[in-house]
Amino acid sequence: MTLKILMIEDDTSVAEMMGMFFKKENWEQDVAVDGIEAVEMFKANAKKYDLITLDLNLPKKDGIQVAKEIRQISPTIPIIMLTARGSESDQVLGLGVGADDYVSKPFSPIALIARIKALHRRVMMEETQFKEEQTQISDDFDIKTDHLKISKVRREVLFDDHAVTTLTPKEFDLLYTMAQKPKQVFSREQLLELIWGYEYYGEERTVDAHIKKLRQKLEKVGPQVIQTVWGVGYKFDDSQINK
Repeated sequence: MTLKILMIEDDTSVAEMMGMFFKKENWEQDVAVDGIEAVEMFKANAKKYDLITLDLNLPKKDGIQVAKEIRQISPTIPIIMLTARGSESDQVLGLGVGADDYVSKPFSPIALIARIKALHRRVMMEETQFKEEQTQISDDFDIKTDHLKISKVRREVLFDDHAVTTLTPKEFDLLYTMAQKPKQVFSREQLLELIWGYEYYGEERTVDAHIKKLRQKLEKVGPQVIQTVWGVGYKFDDSQINK
């Protein structure tokens, strides 16, 4: 597995250390030392990179803004955020703007490499599955509820025939998973296992951050259909919405 990684990190000692570990894996690394440089480097050649590691505390432009701008360029490039230990609000915010995972500083280089490998494997599996499904594209929808229609192959969501747009891959997968079984309550642990996979190293608040963003996008076209079941988890239910 050969990867090209964009490491956005203003601490040169961290970047140099990870560069040595990446080299042992036969991975290539480019380094951006501030937020403005990072966005410019990625915009100049987005297809060059397989994955991004992004420090939250950057000069000139912070990691949250960088993540937003990168997501506008590429909705799918895998992003691992590097955050200060214990900064839960930063972690949730980072996941909310499109990061796929986070690692708390100080971190073990071996642990970061393990996360990169797990995330890359998951992305490759999803891309393979998507390509296979493209050969079976039709106008049919996999899921039809009282108000919602979802096509997994086309990654299309209609709410009362209004398109729900700009869903990230994880937001789509969350909605698809819950809408398959309306009214069934899914715990955070179940959603982590079903959507992120058993190799996912994040924590349960990852689900909360993605649910929040999913709800915001659904509310643009209709009433809220993702319900919180306190102390348990979440469920999809559109049966009480007036037709």
